[in-house]
Amino acid sequence: MVKTNSIKAWMLASRPKTLTGAAAPVILGGTMAGLYMHQLHVVPFVLALVFALLMQVAANFINDYFDWKKGSDRNEDRLGPERACAQGWITPNAMLWGITVVIAVACCVGLPLAVMSGWWLVGIGAVCVFFAFVYTLWFSYLGLGDVLVLLFFGIVPVGFTFYVMTDGQWPIEVTLLGVAQGLVTDLLLLVNNYRDREQDEVSGKKTLVVRFGASFGRISYLVIGYVGVIIAALGVDGLLFSDVKHSFIVTFIGCFLWIMLHMKTYGQLKRLEGKQLNKVLGATARNIFLFAIAFAVMAIVTSCCG
Repeated sequence: MVKTNSIKAWMLASRPKTLTGAAAPVILGGTMAGLYMHQLHVVPFVLALVFALLMQVAANFINDYFDWKKGSDRNEDRLGPERACAQGWITPNAMLWGITVVIAVACCVGLPLAVMSGWWLVGIGAVCVFFAFVYTLWFSYLGLGDVLVLLFFGIVPVGFTFYVMTDGQWPIEVTLLGVAQGLVTDLLLLVNNYRDREQDEVSGKKTLVVRFGASFGRISYLVIGYVGVIIAALGVDGLLFSDVKHSFIVTFIGCFLWIMLHMKTYGQLKRLEGKQLNKVLGATARNIFLFAIAFAVMAIVTSCCG
């Protein structure tokens, strides 16, 4: 039993498992920045990480509230985890206040980054807030959510974490890493859309899986994982290493370890249906985090051994 507007209700509404998608790109960008500069600037890294986590929580609250308001979160046919507003765990007015407070705190956390790295970063923060709303209100219903995931769970957090930790540098390899992390994070959205394809069609959500079918969703899951890991290897190699030995270690060992996890999860995706796919969702969230960790650790170890 969840008491209305209780701490437990807010914890459930924050969707803790999804926070790996917010933390992973900051960890990847921050680790690469530390290796690139040969020193770790802790303060901007921590601020970027907290900002990303708070914005993810805000986006989850926004999604919860507006999907409830649109009638998309129907208890009678819902396959995914239960949602706070639809279940009555959090009242609509309280959720609106929660959205406001979390965004305000996120802005306060991000403000020092603008002081340290340039006031134009305030604009980037505003864009993040804007698209947190646009995703639920518009993009997710047009099948364009994948574009926002690529940008705001990949290129933007990886790139700007690297930028604020390296005094304004942003090599092209960092963009590659952002694309890679964004693609891998998009796997979480893909599983969600694959599981909910029938319900989304009823709700008028024209996701890519609804548009092109279940087989497209399964194949996309497999291919996107492979493409993401290859791009990440190219980005790490180009950014940090110039000799073949180091490139071999990062590319082949890093890729191999993560691909094993990806293939196992893909096998589950092919076998399971309905609510059972929530297991795949959890495994994919784990893979997203381990993707960043695998390349970060492999780069650190290779740098130290070299």
